[in-house]
Amino acid sequence: MKTAQDVLAFAKEKDVKMVDVKFIDLPGVWQHFSVPIQEFDENTFVEGLGFDGSSIRGFRVINESDMILLPDPTTACIDPFCKATTLSIICNVADPVTGERYNRDPRYIAQKAEKYLISTGIADQSYWGPEAEFFIFDDIRFDQNQHSGYYFIDSAEGIWNSGRVESPNLGYKPRYKEGYFPVAPTDSQQDLRTEMVLTMLEAGIPAECQHHEVATAGQAEIDMKYGPLTKMADQLMMFKYIVKNTAKKYGKTATFMPKPLFQDNGTGMHVHQSLWKDGKPLFYDANGYAGLSEMALYYIGGLLKHARALTAITSPTTNSYKRLVPGYEAPVNLVYSQRNRSAAVRIPMYSSNPAAKRIEFRPPDPSCNPYLAFAALLLAGIDGIKNKIYPGEPLDKDIFDLPPAEAKEIRSVPGSLEEALKELQADHEFLLQGGVFDKDLLESWIEYKLTREHDAIRLRPHPYEFMLYYDI
Repeated sequence: MKTAQDVLAFAKEKDVKMVDVKFIDLPGVWQHFSVPIQEFDENTFVEGLGFDGSSIRGFRVINESDMILLPDPTTACIDPFCKATTLSIICNVADPVTGERYNRDPRYIAQKAEKYLISTGIADQSYWGPEAEFFIFDDIRFDQNQHSGYYFIDSAEGIWNSGRVESPNLGYKPRYKEGYFPVAPTDSQQDLRTEMVLTMLEAGIPAECQHHEVATAGQAEIDMKYGPLTKMADQLMMFKYIVKNTAKKYGKTATFMPKPLFQDNGTGMHVHQSLWKDGKPLFYDANGYAGLSEMALYYIGGLLKHARALTAITSPTTNSYKRLVPGYEAPVNLVYSQRNRSAAVRIPMYSSNPAAKRIEFRPPDPSCNPYLAFAALLLAGIDGIKNKIYPGEPLDKDIFDLPPAEAKEIRSVPGSLEEALKELQADHEFLLQGGVFDKDLLESWIEYKLTREHDAIRLRPHPYEFMLYYDI
């Protein structure tokens, strides 16, 4: 569907009863409300639907609260979970007085990044393929108040339940770090993941593969076919919506939290990316290292130069840095390599097809806002190309076995959200190019993350501190 008329004709054909309008807040969570189909016509696409922006995280202050949503007809599909036939449509955010797009609307940032790429003349299209991992648990409980704090996770697949009385306990539970890829019955969630994939296909998301991931207790991955930047961010939001609601349908709970389990693999979102022009891939050169063109190397150079600042957007939670530690396949090393999964930038070598040549940036995780994350990565890559930033020599050794003196020379990602935000404060000029990001948005992002997340964790006693210090 491309036009408002297409959407309304589709709604009539499907006998739609309600229209659910969705948009994204600054941290990266979908928000929504619904209107009867009778209240939704061609004028809605032009005049928009009003809402209170002061109640949305990271948006307006209360004296400037009125905002409007402008539905994007290209995003319309039938919502797979509503009882009444409901049309789901993603919206852009605008100011009702000026009619201008809202500078803190993450989707606007993504759209500006795509336009900026074209304006440079470097390429006319970027393609993105995020690999969003997640966990499917059977139970999650958590609480924090002035006198207590805890969390409790459970999963019938969790190896910690190997001795539990289950009447009967059948014993097929993946051991820690051994969930990649045993067949059923050890993999107990094949049918659940398949239903997720089929629901994605019905919603227009081209899913390609599903499988169990490395960790115990239901870690999973579903891969999508690559797509343009904004469209892929749209699809990733619908992807998360489908995963969570399908799990709930089965009486389970899904989370994209980067590190829910101690001492097992965390949840990453490796982001594949490439540039194209006039229908031709620009990252391929048969004679280059790992089949990469000079442009691709400069793009990598931009990613590695700005990687420490990028993590404040691509790994934006305090929990992200419990995943980004050495071991557990964590890509903490700011180097590039073919096939090496401990490098921040990996060049997949599965295919010699020029169209398949891409680079994979591995530090991100799915707690990020994908519109902001993909835009920031693209701008870093463009900066590398424009300034011919050479990434240095590749490192194809096992990084964890390097001699200490050699390992010391390798830069790494920040060790905490606070450190990442300081890096972003010091290194953000590349994000301002083309007016894609602006200082207001970046300042709002940093303030929100510091006060609402970093400080919120810093000020609260941690349960393990009682183990360490209670008897002092």
